[in-house]
Amino acid sequence: MAETTDDYENLRVERDGAAGRIVMDSTSDFNSLNPTMVEELVHAATELSEDDAVRCLVLTGTDGVFCAGADLAGLEGDERDAPELRRLASALHDAILQLHQAETPLVVGVNGVAAGAGFSLALAGDAVVMSDEARLEYAYGRIGLTGDGGSTFWLPRLVGLRRAKEIALLDEPIDPDYAVGLGLVTESVPAAEFDERVADYAERLASGPTAALGATKRLLTESFERGLAGQLAAETDAIAGAARTEDYERGYAAFFGKEEPEFVGR
Repeated sequence: MAETTDDYENLRVERDGAAGRIVMDSTSDFNSLNPTMVEELVHAATELSEDDAVRCLVLTGTDGVFCAGADLAGLEGDERDAPELRRLASALHDAILQLHQAETPLVVGVNGVAAGAGFSLALAGDAVVMSDEARLEYAYGRIGLTGDGGSTFWLPRLVGLRRAKEIALLDEPIDPDYAVGLGLVTESVPAAEFDERVADYAERLASGPTAALGATKRLLTESFERGLAGQLAAETDAIAGAARTEDYERGYAAFFGKEEPEFVGR
């Protein structure tokens, strides 16, 4: 049974077995990011990623909306917004980095519109499940702003530079089937099956060899910043480190015992 933390105004933070869930439930319309929500997102991401009992993270929205970006109602609409946007972006980036650097896989469930910073959060997942009633929208250019939340980092890595420019500059809404075809999301599922499918991903990843999965996702992402020699050295360090875990012992024994391994996350 899931345990819910009541310490947040704009989020529901739950622990369900070995999975930690962050459900965006903003006090602003359309799950928009207000300053308090962004700070809470940093805190929740840190809290869950530092909890050794949490072996998979899930980020999703509520009420048919994932996240519609920043709460524009709290801005002035002119140059006075520059300091506030800097503060919002910096805090959001702290949350993105915490989720990215966590030693646990991240499943993102896009249950509705994901626009602006919501678009960026959607791209941050290691696995991304999208409801067939959802859509992705870059959206920044509509109000004369540039992307944040890691969108300009993830887009060219996921779809290539030419397609990334098309998405960001033309800013056409992206439906679920096209998002899957582009590689922006892992799969699209009917809305009625969405929660179950997100839970399936979380359960499968939470039962895996957590340390090895965390090291693997780090190796894959950081490969873009290294040459071959550097990547091979990082692989050597990672596989030697994984061999020191209890999960390796369990996996090795299960392999020769012709059984399914029961990993414990350490």
